[in-house]
Amino acid sequence: MHTGKFITGFIGAGGIARSHAYALNSLRYFYTGFPEVEKAAVCSATEKSRSAFAANYGFDCSCDIERFVSNRSIDTVYILSPNKLHLEHLKAAMAMPSVRRIYIEKPVCSNAAEEESIREMIKANNSVRIQVGFQYLFSAAVREALLFWKSGILGKPVHFEATYYHSDYLEKGYREKRRSRLTPAPDGGAMADLGSHALSLLIAFIGEQLHITGAIQAGSFPDVPEDSDLFSLITLIDMHSGATGTLAASRISSGTGDSMLISLHAEKGALRYSSDEADYFEYFTGDSGAWHRKPAGSNYRPVTSFPSGHVPGGWLRSMIHAHYVFLTDSVSEPFIPDISHGLAVQRLVTQTAGHLLTFREERKKLLH
Repeated sequence: MHTGKFITGFIGAGGIARSHAYALNSLRYFYTGFPEVEKAAVCSATEKSRSAFAANYGFDCSCDIERFVSNRSIDTVYILSPNKLHLEHLKAAMAMPSVRRIYIEKPVCSNAAEEESIREMIKANNSVRIQVGFQYLFSAAVREALLFWKSGILGKPVHFEATYYHSDYLEKGYREKRRSRLTPAPDGGAMADLGSHALSLLIAFIGEQLHITGAIQAGSFPDVPEDSDLFSLITLIDMHSGATGTLAASRISSGTGDSMLISLHAEKGALRYSSDEADYFEYFTGDSGAWHRKPAGSNYRPVTSFPSGHVPGGWLRSMIHAHYVFLTDSVSEPFIPDISHGLAVQRLVTQTAGHLLTFREERKKLLH
């Protein structure tokens, strides 16, 4: 384990930044002897919001981006800014001479040209550890499910489905507060914001050879651009196994809160996980002819007794462990979302935007 002090800085002071600040503050409760984390600086475009953030969450100073990147003591940067600024801020962080690790929220960028720019950047400097904010991969049940799936007991995948549903964007007031998330795909929209998490899980389970074959979208409001999908569904094929499936992402599904479901059907059995029942995953084997429920508890290493090893591991708990893995350079996890994984997800999000454009053009022909 790192024995010194982590000197961290945040680029971004919005809602997700609060969750990251919470996770950093909580590490000492879960992991005995964890090194000190100094929150050196936070920057954002608005002086008032960054100053309030620094005061509320214990940062030494708030500043603009120019002053932030000139700080020669920061070794760890969290990129928590709007999607369209991720590439700009990743370049800035990579150029800081003292930076050794970068945590970037998803999506890592906004289009295919930016994807290529990141690949070239990584080739030129691969000494910086980069982790992407796909926290579902660190939830207790998903970690257990990944280990079980990768054991090969269920055999080769045949078909799959994944959904990630919200309902909040049905409310006009909610949409008005989140105008920045209604930008055109692939920068914004349901598939970029929500579907990227499900794509991350599918890639972790099935591999990076997933390819999108088609897409559709639904839902419209006068204040939402036509090319910002409120609901979208994509069809995919795994070029390695031949397995096919669907993924649906929605911001307008009535009766849902934060509902993620992934279901994998293979030659010798099946596996499913739902965030609505996040304490366990389920699997079916042909030999037994029955479904089995596998509780996960709080299965993190090193072993933690806070609050207890048998309690459910919630969303914030998985984020705390994501920070532990990130800061300690751990390689012991079933799956760690590095920058290569982030780009694999982004490739599919970008493909989706093209397929949705085709669908909208066909829809116009059908409706007129």
